[in-house]
Order: sequence, then C-alpha cells, then structure tokens
Amino acid sequence: MTQHVLFIVTNAPVIGPKSRKTGFFFAEIAHPFDVLDKAGIAIEFSSPAGGWTPYDAYDEKDPAQKEFFESKAFRRLNRGRKLSEVDAADYDAILVPGGLGPMVDIQRNKDVQQAIVRAWTTNKLVSAVCHGPCCLLGVDIGDGKPFVSGKKITSFSKKEEYDYAREDVPYELEDALRAEGADYSSTDNWQPKVVVDGRLITGQNPASAGPLGKELLAALKRARRIE
Repeated sequence: MTQHVLFIVTNAPVIGPKSRKTGFFFAEIAHPFDVLDKAGIAIEFSSPAGGWTPYDAYDEKDPAQKEFFESKAFRRLNRGRKLSEVDAADYDAILVPGGLGPMVDIQRNKDVQQAIVRAWTTNKLVSAVCHGPCCLLGVDIGDGKPFVSGKKITSFSKKEEYDYAREDVPYELEDALRAEGADYSSTDNWQPKVVVDGRLITGQNPASAGPLGKELLAALKRARRIE
C-alpha cells in the first residue's frame, strides 16, 4: 500500500526589518522529495494560506533541484490546499522544510501546531529541517509540557545564523528550542546532521535535507513492516 507524506510549506515571501526576500529553501524540498518520490512515496503539499509558495536559493546546477523545478510536483506545490483543510492523520508522515519563511508564518501557527498534534497522537512521523523545526515551538499534545521537552532535536544553529540571517530572524531558533527543554545538538556550520528520536526526525541545515529524506524513508519502511 502506498504511503503518503505531507510537506507543510511557508507562504512568506519576505522577513525582517529590511524585508529580506525569502520563502522555503529550495533544496529542502527538492532533496527529500527526490529520495521519497523515487521510493514510491506519494507526496502532497499544503501551506498556511494555500496556493503559491515562494522559494529561495534555487540552484539549477543541482540535478535534484532542476528536476523538481520542472516537475508536475512543483506545479502542485503552488496549488496546495490550506492547512486548515487538511487532516495530518491522513498521512504517514509530515515534513516541514526550512528557509527563513517558516520563521514568519509557520512558527506558532495554530494550524501547523494542530497538524503536529494530529500526526503525533495518531502515531505518525514528524520531521523538519533547518528553520523548519520552529514548527515545534509552543506545541501542546495535552501532557502539560512543551512538545520538544526532553526530545533530541537539531535545527539551524546559532553559529550558522550569526553569519546568515541574525538581523532578519525574530529570535534564535536554537535558543528557543532549548528554552522549551529540547535536548539540542548541532555540528559544524553547513555540515549535514540528522537527529532521530523515535518518530521525530530533524535536520540541521540545507545539507541535511537529503539525509533527512533518507532517514524518513527508513522510518516509513519500518512503520510499514510493523503494520
């Protein structure tokens, strides 16, 4: 039986006091999509507002990015449903890609939080990469503590942000995750790192997007065997 993954994508085209151009970081959809699609996983897209999703850092020299940009899937991405119209329990996993856009409209968004709660409480996989783990902040699954408390997590690090977008983001994501009790870890700037903690899978930065896709695929295969 075909498994399904829901990508939850930003609609935010700008961020910060200088209106820096942003959106989702192109590789952070293209690389996991490449891994999952070639393994026969069905992928759907949704966003807080539905429809058009701006992107950043497209590299046509990267075969996976170029292939995704020219695909029907990219067209579907820009016609995705509003997240409020989607039930995350209908999917085997959700994935929240990064870019700076999520720090505008994904973080602490009630529909995004509801999607995470629905996925988690129905025993699905939850994954996010780079700035995408901002989606986990403020999530309450009803046990009286932050969702990230005690969980092993990575995300775009404070060291990486220092030279990238410190003046554009509203807060340091690493600090915010730690403040809610996350067991946070990172590696050297721009090097791949993926952390798997049960059904929660997080990646540090754009270089981690492909490896995260592979870890998510492995987790989907394990879930299929259990079923």
